[in-house]
Amino acid sequence: MFKIKTIKSLRELTELTELTELKKAYFDSSIVPLDGMWHFGFVPMAKHFGFYVNKNLAGFCCVNDDGYLLQFYLQPEFHLFSQKLFTLISQQNSSIIGEVKGAFVSTSEPNYQALCLDNSATFKVNALMYQHNTKLADENLEMIDMQIAGTEQLTDFVSFAVDNIGAPEQWLTQYYGNLIARKELFGYWHEGKLLAAGECRLFDQYQTEYADLGMIVAQFIRGQGIAKKVLAFLTKHASTQGLSSICSTESNNVAAQKAIAHAGFTSAHRIVQFEFKHV
Repeated sequence: MFKIKTIKSLRELTELTELTELKKAYFDSSIVPLDGMWHFGFVPMAKHFGFYVNKNLAGFCCVNDDGYLLQFYLQPEFHLFSQKLFTLISQQNSSIIGEVKGAFVSTSEPNYQALCLDNSATFKVNALMYQHNTKLADENLEMIDMQIAGTEQLTDFVSFAVDNIGAPEQWLTQYYGNLIARKELFGYWHEGKLLAAGECRLFDQYQTEYADLGMIVAQFIRGQGIAKKVLAFLTKHASTQGLSSICSTESNNVAAQKAIAHAGFTSAHRIVQFEFKHV
């Protein structure tokens, strides 16, 4: 008689290299490319847990320090057990994973999203995900002249981001330092003052045909069309490398959404924050 294998155990993973193949399958299962900041900025800092069948990895999840799931994946042959396993985790009945308040999930991840919906008490849109549409892009859109950032400018960029978006200084120092080393950070300077920062982040393992864009414009010059010019520059920079551009912005940042749309980007997917019901 055929016996269905089931999830036997789970444990915390200390080496993410164990997940290389499963992560590839996870990204391949997404309808559209996933947000780079979430999956390559925040996910590596989260705790990862592996699901095992006869000592073989069948899937994984990761939970950040605030108790939110950021990724959840089971190989297709084990989808039969996904609902039971996800409920176990969301109800905080795993002594290994511990507290799980909710989840962040993209609408481009239908299996993960469905499991979140089954276990949700409330949910809200966290961010909008965009892809560049060359058919909608204005070929005459003016680009701004941006310069690639050097290591000697790290402090300037960190101070700029702290002042204009309030991001943590320690995290920014590491984040921008890495972008500068990879030649993925650009600045718009005027009379020796940094007025805008732009990011053109490339992917090393997954989604390598895309570039993930980000930008910050100084508060006192917002509303003057600078943002769409920054995006025009970054999109052009990505296209010269044969890459398609993606980006995202918070759901309440209407000004950024308008600038992104004017730069030829469209949005069909969202990042949703779920709060789980605990019974």
